[in-house]
Amino acid sequence: MKFRSLALFGAAVLTVSHVAAAPDANAQPASAPSAVKALVGGKIVNLNGKGSVTDGVILIEGDKIKAVGTPNSVQIPVGATVIPMNGRWLVPGLMNMHVHLGLNLPGEARLHDEKPEQLALRMLTNARKSLEVGVTTVRLTGDNDGVDFAVKNAIDKGQFPGPRIHTAGRSVAPTGGHGRYKADGVSEISRGVREQIAKGATWIKLGISGGISDERGSIGMSRFTLDELTTAIDIAHRNGVKVTGHTGSPMASMEAINAGIDCFEHGYFFTHEVLQKMKEKGIWYVPTIVVSQKGALEFFAKIGSPQWYLDRQASVGKTHLQTLRDAIKTGINIALGSDQFPFEPNEGTNATVREAEIYQEAGMTPLQALRAATTEPARMLGVEKEVGELKPGMYADIIAVHANPLQSVSALRTISFVMKGGEVVRDGEPEPQAQRLSAPQS
Repeated sequence: MKFRSLALFGAAVLTVSHVAAAPDANAQPASAPSAVKALVGGKIVNLNGKGSVTDGVILIEGDKIKAVGTPNSVQIPVGATVIPMNGRWLVPGLMNMHVHLGLNLPGEARLHDEKPEQLALRMLTNARKSLEVGVTTVRLTGDNDGVDFAVKNAIDKGQFPGPRIHTAGRSVAPTGGHGRYKADGVSEISRGVREQIAKGATWIKLGISGGISDERGSIGMSRFTLDELTTAIDIAHRNGVKVTGHTGSPMASMEAINAGIDCFEHGYFFTHEVLQKMKEKGIWYVPTIVVSQKGALEFFAKIGSPQWYLDRQASVGKTHLQTLRDAIKTGINIALGSDQFPFEPNEGTNATVREAEIYQEAGMTPLQALRAATTEPARMLGVEKEVGELKPGMYADIIAVHANPLQSVSALRTISFVMKGGEVVRDGEPEPQAQRLSAPQS
């Protein structure tokens, strides 16, 4: 195979001047249509427990993967852009299922009177930063003023760079509860849920208990009445929309399970009974473990979090980590979510990678932790035929790392290549704060 070198993204990129050898010696070289790319020389990680391809080729046409295999099995058309992977491990783009692109927590740095257009610009900036660290799909779990829908549309149209967005609109909660849309009684709750769906929400988020960022009220108490909770979930399901619940309450969690909820966020205080019921019903768990652990303190210090906030964070840390360990042992469906910005520095890496590392530290194998950041979120979202694996027909959302993630998920600290939908986002060295590859702590 002969290549002609081009300069792109600071790395060697080539075009094919002679087609690669095909399995059929009589086959004619195919001309490449526009936007055909080939990633060559990488180690393609298999997330289904099968062997990885050590000298792999991923052929991309437009925004989709066309073929995956070895140089002998994948024919690269003349004119295709060839991007050498130089022995790096290739993994599907990361997915973060608990994101607030407009995150605005209590503290000295809290933004007051932010206009919708200012919020949109901040969210678009945070979307770009999230994509650059390898997060190609996010689920937004509560933002203000409907700006999340505008941000999603702008990214979908290619006007701005950012991950694929699934959004819940404004999170719904009773007065005094943990949510952005305050509603009391069945009628107001119904309107709140319907308004989010009408704007384009593909999930509904309910604040069924208190939270760390609530200055008053117990984290472990249930906020909705049974009628309100049941109605909210019923309306969402009638519209084909899934429901997740912000929860730190075993009582609220059990009530929500009985009402048919699909997913829980945080789960600071899950009991054995709650976990068993979640396992039985196939309910998803998005742990956001980083927000209650020591790594988040750097972020809280940066934004000037008040002491009451730090006290509430400290009050849930040990129990939250034990809940995660118990959930892993029970075999709960777990999808990665950070509740910090996906790119936020956290213990020498970013919040997304650190979240995955803690899963491994809490009992997952490296493969399970990697799946929790890729294939499992895709299943939870119902888009497993579009993203989450490297196989033909899927979107070409791909990252490359410099170490084997099946030996340690900390390999994600070495991400140096990001592609979304066939477009190279970056290709070069790992992020500066992520160059130190550390072994997971026991």
